[in-house]
Amino acid sequence: MLRSLRRPLRPLLVAAAVAGAAALLAACAPGSPLPTGGTTPATEHPTESAPSTGEPTPGETFAPEEPSPPFAIACDALLTPEQVYAFNPNVGAAPEYEPASANVLAVVDAGGTACGWLNQTSGEVIEIAVATPADAALAAAASSAASRLQAVPTYGTPPAVEGYFGRAGQAGSAQVFSGRYWVVVESVALFEPGDAAGLVGSVLGNLPAS
Repeated sequence: MLRSLRRPLRPLLVAAAVAGAAALLAACAPGSPLPTGGTTPATEHPTESAPSTGEPTPGETFAPEEPSPPFAIACDALLTPEQVYAFNPNVGAAPEYEPASANVLAVVDAGGTACGWLNQTSGEVIEIAVATPADAALAAAASSAASRLQAVPTYGTPPAVEGYFGRAGQAGSAQVFSGRYWVVVESVALFEPGDAAGLVGSVLGNLPAS
C-alpha cells in the first residue's frame, strides 16, 4: 500500500514544475509590465553619450568681443603734400596703392585707414596706417609691439606716446601708440628709427585730438 501511494506523487510533481516554469516565462515575456515598486533593469550595452560639439551649453554665456570703431581720414590730411615733399621731394601720391604689409593690414583689420606714397625714382612705397581700436585690442597691439620691437622714446614722451621700431622682412616698421590711436609707418626706405621720426611726428600732429 505504501508503494502504490508514492507513485502518483511523481506526475503531480512534474506538473507542478511545468506550471512553475510557465509562470516564470510569462513573467519575462516581452511587453509584460514591471512589478509595482520594481527597478528598471540595466541594459546590456550602455548608451554612449553624444560627442561634444564645442558649442555653449544652454545657459552658458560668453562676453562678446568689443568691436573697434572705424577710423577714416583722407590721405592728404594724414600726411599733407607739403610734409611729403619735406620728407623727400621724389615721393608723391600712389593712386594704385593697396595695403601689403602684415602690420598695415592688421591696422586696417582693426577698422583703420591705410595710405601709400611712392618714391618716383626708386619705386619704394611708404605705407602709413592709423586705427582707433577698442581698448582690449589697443592694449594687445601695444603689448605685442613692446615685446618684439625696440622702444624709441624720440617718437614722443611716454606714456602719452609709446614708440617702437623694428624690421619687418626688408622693411623698417615704426609703431606708435598715442591716446586712442595705433599708427604704423613702414617702408623699405626706413633703415633705422630716426628715418621714420619726421613722418611719425607729422602724422601725430595731423590726427584729431583723442
